[in-house]
Amino acid sequence: MKFILVFAITLTIVLLGGLSGMIAYRYMVYESSDDEQNESLMEFVATEVISGEPMTEREVTGKEETEKAKYAEILNDRVYMEENRIYVRKPAVNGEVKLCFAGDILFDKEYAVMATARQRGGTVEQAFSADLLERMRSADVMMVNNEFPYTDRGSAIEEKQFTFRANPATAAWLDDMGVDIVSLANNHAFDFGEVGLLDTLDTLKNVDMPYVGAGQDLAEASAPVYFIVGDMKIAFVSATQIERLDNPDTRGATEARSGVFRCWNPEKLCEVVSTAKENSDFVVVYIHWGTENVIDPDWAQLDQAPKIAEAGADLIIGDHPHCLQGITYCGQVPVIYSLGNFWFSSKTIDTGMVEVVLDEQGIKTIRFVPALQKDCTTSLLYGAEKDRVLQSVREMSTGIQIDNDGFIQK
Repeated sequence: MKFILVFAITLTIVLLGGLSGMIAYRYMVYESSDDEQNESLMEFVATEVISGEPMTEREVTGKEETEKAKYAEILNDRVYMEENRIYVRKPAVNGEVKLCFAGDILFDKEYAVMATARQRGGTVEQAFSADLLERMRSADVMMVNNEFPYTDRGSAIEEKQFTFRANPATAAWLDDMGVDIVSLANNHAFDFGEVGLLDTLDTLKNVDMPYVGAGQDLAEASAPVYFIVGDMKIAFVSATQIERLDNPDTRGATEARSGVFRCWNPEKLCEVVSTAKENSDFVVVYIHWGTENVIDPDWAQLDQAPKIAEAGADLIIGDHPHCLQGITYCGQVPVIYSLGNFWFSSKTIDTGMVEVVLDEQGIKTIRFVPALQKDCTTSLLYGAEKDRVLQSVREMSTGIQIDNDGFIQK
């Protein structure tokens, strides 16, 4: 009996000692290494936000939620993301977002660029130089103007001089080009009527290509598209001034019918921009405006640019004139009046892209990248030809400086 009592006391002491040791070890490890734990948590949160994979409530709660996880709640709600047209991209460089913009593209096989590309092999490599494609694909978000509907149905608008449409299968080219979002706010989206526009919307949805500037009604046509890239949320808004008529060939969307987002009266556009600003870190307005084949911005561009900037835009990108126009600032907002044709015709014409790098402070760098559309191919420019195009853009621009590498400063 005495032996049993001694054994029980000894066992109790051992167990209590072991438990005390475990508690002390747990305290030393978990309480003395807060910095390491927090750093590990930050890395985990950042990784999950970037990838877009859902996080559990345990993994992101209370004070443990860091700045890099500020959109974790959105990323965990797939229904909300779909309803509000929010997409996720992983940044190539942590802490930065690289945006890239180009102008008009045309995939209609009845016109020179696509007809020639098909003859040469039928892939994007016949349309763009390899170095240009690499640059396009390297952007975190790349945007172009989709200046045509995707449809094999409907009838062309009567008495319209130029009408375009493309085989829906060619929408796959967008991904091959590195495009992440297209604008449909232009004067050719409705070339084959409502059926052509609705086919376009369906086609782009089927290839998971975000679009902005047109829709089944005004709510969809005017709605921004958002991209969460790392810890930044960027809004894209698109609208068209063209055509400047009460009853244009390209139908404007209403509450009850499909069409494009028209902004000849900019009041609604400014409302959308203001709301987008409240719901994002950075707002891009991609706008169809200006006069065709005229290098100087017209009065309507000059009138609307400061209004759009004041409404909350952080960057304004223009197209429609089919040629390059100059660059300026409205306050602190860069305005690229027209990026012209990017891959649109057989005409030899200067073109280019605008690359914008963002960080948590806003625009870190903005750069014009010269290119040339020639012989149905668009290529990057180097040497004297690059310098020539940069000088041309300088001469068209006001209130800015462009260095020899294309970087723009106010």
